[in-house]
Amino acid sequence: MSEPKRIPQHVAIIMDGNGRWAGLHGKERYEGHIAGVEPVRASLRAAARWGVKYLTLYAFSTENWGRPAEEVAALMELFCRSVVSETPELKRQGVRIAMIGDRSRFSEKVQRYLAEAERETAGGERLTLILALNYSSRSEITRAVRLLASRAAAGEIAPESIDERMISQALDTAPYPDPDLVVRTSGEQRLSNFLLWQSSYAELWFPEVLWPDFTETDFDRAIEEYARRDRRFGLVK
Repeated sequence: MSEPKRIPQHVAIIMDGNGRWAGLHGKERYEGHIAGVEPVRASLRAAARWGVKYLTLYAFSTENWGRPAEEVAALMELFCRSVVSETPELKRQGVRIAMIGDRSRFSEKVQRYLAEAERETAGGERLTLILALNYSSRSEITRAVRLLASRAAAGEIAPESIDERMISQALDTAPYPDPDLVVRTSGEQRLSNFLLWQSSYAELWFPEVLWPDFTETDFDRAIEEYARRDRRFGLVK
């Protein structure tokens, strides 16, 4: 394996294929989500090894509430158990947990566990793990527009002063750089309402592997694919 010369600072992953993996293996859908925990660990290990500073995982979209109630309940329980069990190790490894999305719809139990994980790992400086939970890019942009509109109506800012920078600062991702690389597993080739504003110039990669089968080697392939891309940002070399 060659050593890429360019390493993305921020990698974002749409973890797709848990349900299909479960079906292929004769398992229930929730078992596919359970199997998807190990690839999260593998991605964290690989990201830290490469020196990636931010790893965003699309864990639960606003549209996921429309799934069967038993599957949503299983996902919520898995979130809680995973956060509780993984936080000590993440803290030891210098990984900071952060969240984007609207957490208000989650139960008090889920909100409590998420807040505790954020507090416990706040000092991590090696890697920031950003969990997109109850996240929708359109909802995020809508909330940002409403915030700026209310500030303009209050006379705090002039409407003509609103620019791209100001909009970016009103988004959930304001503290973080835009993703350099967006990966979606399972071969599906769409962003599905994920980081639409932030991914304007991100490199996109769509491996065929289903998420529960995603390994450190697959993450390495993503980094190598990124290094081969010619990033011009609309300019001409």
